[in-house]
Amino acid sequence: MSTRPGKAATKTLETFANPNPERDYEIHFNCPEFTCLCPKTGQPDFATFDIRYVPDRLCVELKSLKLYLWSFRDEGHFHEAVTNRILDDLVAAVAPRHITVVGDFFVRGGIHTVVTVSSGSRPAGG
Repeated sequence: MSTRPGKAATKTLETFANPNPERDYEIHFNCPEFTCLCPKTGQPDFATFDIRYVPDRLCVELKSLKLYLWSFRDEGHFHEAVTNRILDDLVAAVAPRHITVVGDFFVRGGIHTVVTVSSGSRPAGG
């Protein structure tokens, strides 16, 4: 799927070297335009994803993260499964010291769903 020429959605997460690997610091992404499909009805599900991670050797490149998140738009996923998938793919790409992914899904059928998944050890004071 492509929303604009040259902007094809992809499951590839590009990375770059952490400019300060000697230090624990948090990178926070707020992604308010996530869309996938309900695997039962085919109706669109909308969510805001909040991603916080402490990088080790690598950081995720923002454009590739955007295109990666776009790649879910035409796929059916349960909220729990897609949130865990995003965490797993980010861990595979950048091997962070710690990461938390929160999928905050819009109300559907009178139910608001928030799925929180984490991996790695929390930094001191975190």
